[in-house]
Amino acid sequence: MTDEQIIENVIKDANVLKAIKTVPRHEFVPKEYINSAYEDGPLPIGHGQTISQLFIVAFMTDHLELNSTHKVLEIGTGSGYQTAILSILSKHVYSIEIIDDLLKESSIRLKKLGYDNITLQSGDGYKGIEQEAPFDRIIITAAPEEVPDTLLAQLNVGGIMVVPIGKQCEIQHLWVIKKDSDGSLMKEKVLPVGFVPMIKKIN
Repeated sequence: MTDEQIIENVIKDANVLKAIKTVPRHEFVPKEYINSAYEDGPLPIGHGQTISQLFIVAFMTDHLELNSTHKVLEIGTGSGYQTAILSILSKHVYSIEIIDDLLKESSIRLKKLGYDNITLQSGDGYKGIEQEAPFDRIIITAAPEEVPDTLLAQLNVGGIMVVPIGKQCEIQHLWVIKKDSDGSLMKEKVLPVGFVPMIKKIN
């Protein structure tokens, strides 16, 4: 079974599959990795960061259950690939990146490719963007050891957060967190994963 067949067998939302096929992944990787852009594995993008493998991008996006009315917060812009996928499937994406060089590169790339319903911001993802909260969906593309309470507070009622949790060099798991109408949280552990650590800004 090919990587594409695996993704198509697992992903439920046809719109997610279409977005994965639409966004030119080769535009989001360094030139030396272009030939590997569509292989199902993570690739380095510099500064100790990676672009997640195709399956993980599709899997996380699928579990967000996105529609065109949603306001999304992404923690970790990286190369902008996941950001582009989110922009196709939602109303607006706010994305935070702590590494300024990556943010500049992804900003140029996303504008060049015509993704215009995106607001990029430099900053500490642990803090979120309080002035734009609440968010209907939140996706974290690096692994904190625990879910930041600040981000849970910025999740809208009825909202969904998808986040990898765990320490480096240990098994991490992808969690899907849903906020009920009374503010209570439903948490489900859905997949073992391996992500780079979520960086906290040191003042």
